Amino acid sequence: MQNLCLEKAFLFIERGPVILVTTFDGKKNNVMTISWTMVKDFDAQFAFLTGAWNYSYKALMKNKECVIAVPAADLAKKAVEIGSCSGADTDKFKKFKLTAAKSKYVKAPLIKECYVNIECKVCDYVKKHNIFALKGVNAWIDDKKKDKRLIHAVGDGTFILDGEKLNYKKIMKDKLPAGI
Repeated sequence: MQNLCLEKAFLFIERGPVILVTTFDGKKNNVMTISWTMVKDFDAQFAFLTGAWNYSYKALMKNKECVIAVPAADLAKKAVEIGSCSGADTDKFKKFKLTAAKSKYVKAPLIKECYVNIECKVCDYVKKHNIFALKGVNAWIDDKKKDKRLIHAVGDGTFILDGEKLNYKKIMKDKLPAGI
Protein backbone atom coordinates (compact mmCIF):
# COMPACT_ATOMS: atom_id res chain seq x y z
CA MET A 1 0.00 0.00 0.00
CA GLN A 2 1.28 3.48 -0.81
CA ASN A 3 0.22 7.01 0.02
CA LEU A 4 -2.61 8.46 -2.04
CA CYS A 5 -2.72 12.22 -2.60
CA LEU A 6 -5.42 13.29 -0.14
CA GLU A 7 -6.89 15.71 -2.70
CA LYS A 8 -7.82 12.69 -4.85
CA ALA A 9 -9.52 10.71 -2.05
CA PHE A 10 -12.97 12.05 -2.99
CA LEU A 11 -12.73 10.25 -6.33
CA PHE A 12 -13.30 6.94 -4.55
CA ILE A 13 -16.34 8.05 -2.49
CA GLU A 14 -18.09 10.18 -5.12
CA ARG A 15 -19.03 7.00 -7.00
CA GLY A 16 -21.20 5.91 -4.06
CA PRO A 17 -19.49 2.61 -3.29
CA VAL A 18 -20.12 0.22 -0.47
CA ILE A 19 -17.50 1.08 2.16
CA LEU A 20 -16.08 -0.58 5.23
CA VAL A 21 -15.63 1.67 8.26
CA THR A 22 -13.09 0.65 10.87
CA THR A 23 -13.04 1.86 14.46
CA PHE A 24 -11.03 1.17 17.59
CA ASP A 25 -12.86 1.44 20.92
CA GLY A 26 -9.72 1.35 23.08
CA LYS A 27 -9.77 -2.44 23.37
CA LYS A 28 -10.56 -3.92 19.97
CA ASN A 29 -10.84 -3.11 16.30
CA ASN A 30 -14.17 -3.35 14.53
CA VAL A 31 -15.40 -2.99 10.98
CA MET A 32 -18.88 -2.30 9.65
CA THR A 33 -20.32 -2.06 6.16
CA ILE A 34 -22.07 1.12 5.02
CA SER A 35 -23.63 2.00 1.69
CA TRP A 36 -25.06 5.42 2.65
CA THR A 37 -22.17 7.79 1.94
CA MET A 38 -21.52 11.09 0.26
CA VAL A 39 -18.74 13.48 -0.68
CA LYS A 40 -19.12 16.90 0.94
CA ASP A 41 -16.33 18.68 -0.91
CA PHE A 42 -13.30 18.10 -3.11
CA ASP A 43 -10.91 18.41 -0.16
CA ALA A 44 -11.52 15.01 1.44
CA GLN A 45 -14.74 15.81 3.30
CA PHE A 46 -17.23 12.96 3.55
CA ALA A 47 -20.38 11.93 5.37
CA PHE A 48 -22.08 8.68 6.17
CA LEU A 49 -25.16 7.62 8.04
CA THR A 50 -25.14 5.26 11.01
CA GLY A 51 -26.56 5.23 14.51
CA ALA A 52 -26.70 3.46 17.85
CA TRP A 53 -27.98 0.29 16.14
CA ASN A 54 -24.38 -0.31 14.94
CA TYR A 55 -21.76 -1.57 17.38
CA SER A 56 -19.15 0.89 16.01
CA TYR A 57 -21.33 3.88 16.87
CA LYS A 58 -19.99 4.19 20.44
CA ALA A 59 -16.38 4.16 19.25
CA LEU A 60 -17.17 6.80 16.62
CA MET A 61 -18.83 9.03 19.22
CA LYS A 62 -16.08 8.51 21.81
CA ASN A 63 -12.92 8.73 19.67
CA LYS A 64 -14.22 10.91 16.84
CA GLU A 65 -12.20 9.02 14.22
CA CYS A 66 -12.37 6.09 11.81
CA VAL A 67 -11.02 4.73 8.57
CA ILE A 68 -13.11 4.55 5.43
CA ALA A 69 -11.86 1.45 3.63
CA VAL A 70 -13.03 1.06 0.05
CA PRO A 71 -13.20 -2.60 -0.98
CA ALA A 72 -12.91 -3.67 -4.60
CA ALA A 73 -14.81 -6.44 -6.37
CA ASP A 74 -12.78 -9.24 -4.79
CA LEU A 75 -14.23 -8.34 -1.36
CA ALA A 76 -17.88 -7.99 -2.44
CA LYS A 77 -19.21 -11.07 -0.64
CA LYS A 78 -17.11 -10.38 2.48
CA ALA A 79 -18.36 -6.78 2.60
CA VAL A 80 -21.97 -8.01 2.64
CA GLU A 81 -21.15 -10.68 5.24
CA ILE A 82 -19.37 -8.09 7.44
CA GLY A 83 -22.55 -6.03 7.40
CA SER A 84 -24.63 -9.05 8.35
CA CYS A 85 -23.13 -9.64 11.81
CA SER A 86 -22.29 -7.52 14.86
CA GLY A 87 -18.91 -6.60 16.28
CA ALA A 88 -20.51 -6.95 19.72
CA ASP A 89 -20.08 -10.71 19.51
CA THR A 90 -17.83 -11.22 16.48
CA ASP A 91 -14.18 -10.39 15.83
CA LYS A 92 -14.79 -9.44 12.22
CA PHE A 93 -11.09 -9.06 11.37
CA LYS A 94 -10.52 -12.65 12.47
CA LYS A 95 -13.74 -14.12 11.06
CA PHE A 96 -13.28 -12.54 7.62
CA LYS A 97 -9.47 -12.87 7.52
CA LEU A 98 -8.85 -9.14 7.21
CA THR A 99 -5.42 -7.69 7.93
CA ALA A 100 -5.46 -4.66 10.23
CA ALA A 101 -2.66 -2.29 9.26
CA LYS A 102 -1.46 0.65 11.34
CA SER A 103 -2.85 4.06 10.43
CA LYS A 104 -0.69 7.15 10.56
CA TYR A 105 -3.06 9.65 12.24
CA VAL A 106 -5.95 7.66 13.76
CA LYS A 107 -6.16 4.62 16.03
CA ALA A 108 -8.65 2.81 13.79
CA PRO A 109 -6.86 0.37 11.48
CA LEU A 110 -6.49 0.34 7.74
CA ILE A 111 -7.68 -2.82 5.99
CA LYS A 112 -4.77 -4.12 3.95
CA GLU A 113 -7.04 -6.06 1.54
CA CYS A 114 -8.98 -2.91 0.55
CA TYR A 115 -8.20 -0.89 -2.56
CA VAL A 116 -8.28 2.50 -0.79
CA ASN A 117 -8.15 3.50 2.90
CA ILE A 118 -8.93 7.03 4.12
CA GLU A 119 -8.06 8.00 7.68
CA CYS A 120 -10.78 10.34 8.95
CA LYS A 121 -11.61 12.56 11.91
CA VAL A 122 -15.25 13.14 12.83
CA CYS A 123 -15.88 16.89 12.59
CA ASP A 124 -19.64 16.86 13.22
CA TYR A 125 -22.51 14.57 14.09
CA VAL A 126 -26.06 15.49 13.10
CA LYS A 127 -28.07 13.51 15.67
CA LYS A 128 -31.47 14.16 14.09
CA HIS A 129 -30.32 12.40 10.90
CA ASN A 130 -27.59 10.09 12.28
CA ILE A 131 -25.06 11.67 9.92
CA PHE A 132 -21.35 11.69 10.68
CA ALA A 133 -19.39 14.43 8.88
CA LEU A 134 -15.76 13.48 8.35
CA LYS A 135 -12.52 15.14 7.32
CA GLY A 136 -9.92 12.94 5.64
CA VAL A 137 -6.47 13.38 7.17
CA ASN A 138 -4.51 10.77 5.20
CA ALA A 139 -5.19 8.30 2.40
CA TRP A 140 -3.69 5.09 1.06
CA ILE A 141 -4.11 3.14 -2.18
CA ASP A 142 -3.16 -0.35 -3.31
CA ASP A 143 -2.35 0.32 -6.96
CA LYS A 144 -1.23 -3.29 -7.43
CA LYS A 145 -4.79 -4.55 -7.02
CA LYS A 146 -5.77 -6.15 -10.34
CA ASP A 147 -9.57 -5.74 -10.24
CA LYS A 148 -10.29 -2.17 -9.12
CA ARG A 149 -14.03 -2.22 -9.73
CA LEU A 150 -16.03 -0.89 -6.78
CA ILE A 151 -19.18 -2.40 -5.26
CA HIS A 152 -22.53 -0.55 -5.21
CA ALA A 153 -25.66 -1.52 -3.27
CA VAL A 154 -28.89 -1.48 -5.24
CA GLY A 155 -30.92 -1.54 -2.02
CA ASP A 156 -32.78 -4.80 -2.44
CA GLY A 157 -30.00 -7.19 -1.44
CA THR A 158 -28.38 -7.08 -4.87
CA PHE A 159 -25.17 -5.30 -5.80
CA ILE A 160 -23.49 -4.07 -8.96
CA LEU A 161 -19.86 -3.52 -9.88
CA ASP A 162 -18.36 -0.59 -11.76
CA GLY A 163 -18.67 -1.02 -15.50
CA GLU A 164 -17.78 1.01 -18.56
CA LYS A 165 -16.08 4.34 -17.86
CA LEU A 166 -17.04 7.36 -19.96
CA ASN A 167 -14.51 10.22 -20.19
CA TYR A 168 -16.04 13.72 -20.21
CA LYS A 169 -13.12 15.53 -18.54
CA LYS A 170 -12.93 18.09 -21.37
CA ILE A 171 -16.52 19.16 -20.75
CA MET A 172 -16.00 19.40 -16.97
CA LYS A 173 -12.46 20.87 -16.94
CA ASP A 174 -13.61 24.17 -15.36
CA LYS A 175 -15.41 22.32 -12.55
CA LEU A 176 -12.66 19.88 -11.50
CA PRO A 177 -10.05 20.68 -8.85
CA ALA A 178 -6.42 21.11 -9.94
CA GLY A 179 -4.50 17.87 -10.31
CA ILE A 180 -7.45 15.66 -11.24
